[in-house]
Amino acid sequence: MNARNKILIVDDDRVNLDFFQLMLTKLGFTVEEAGDGIDALEKMKEFYPDIILLDNIMPRMSGWELTKSLKEDDRYKDIPIVMFSALDDVKDKVAGFELGVDDYITKPFNFSEVLARIKAILRTRELFAQIAMRESRLALAEGLNRDMRRTLSDLAKGVDALDTSVAALPATAGLSDKIGELRGLIEELDSRIGRTVSEWEDLKKNEIGLSALENEARKFMRQGQR
Repeated sequence: MNARNKILIVDDDRVNLDFFQLMLTKLGFTVEEAGDGIDALEKMKEFYPDIILLDNIMPRMSGWELTKSLKEDDRYKDIPIVMFSALDDVKDKVAGFELGVDDYITKPFNFSEVLARIKAILRTRELFAQIAMRESRLALAEGLNRDMRRTLSDLAKGVDALDTSVAALPATAGLSDKIGELRGLIEELDSRIGRTVSEWEDLKKNEIGLSALENEARKFMRQGQR
């Protein structure tokens, strides 16, 4: 986890804002404040946070309304949100999770617990980012292999055509042997690429994809809050 992770605190309570600003800044986080949901939307244009700490009950725009707005925006939908609320009803928690909240903490809160939740979410986000990068690289490699196999196929056809032309010429036995060797190399490379693709397909069958992992993580966190 990067110690300079950016955190946006959204709360209409000045005491809470000052407290989090002081504590999280001391721990090395870069902190920005917003007094309500509308203010937060404005701050998002300049300050793209790694995580949002969000009070639920606020004037002008509630935490739920802000969450809904962020999750509907492709620019911000993947930013994790920790919601604070004085409401301890299970229905309120479920409603928050269904909107896309990553964690839900009931007031009054313990800062050590909040910090632990923040670190856990940031570690999970970093893991997701690594998995997404791996999947991207794998897709790129698979595409490259497909392109190489198509190129080899076209090259093999060209070699066949050349072999046919050479066979019609006198005194070309040595050249025909070279063409045979080239064809053998093409077939060997094509076979190696085919084995690589097959091994990747087997690995993909036995691993959890990024979207499935995200769903499982959210499900686990919701169960932990009930």
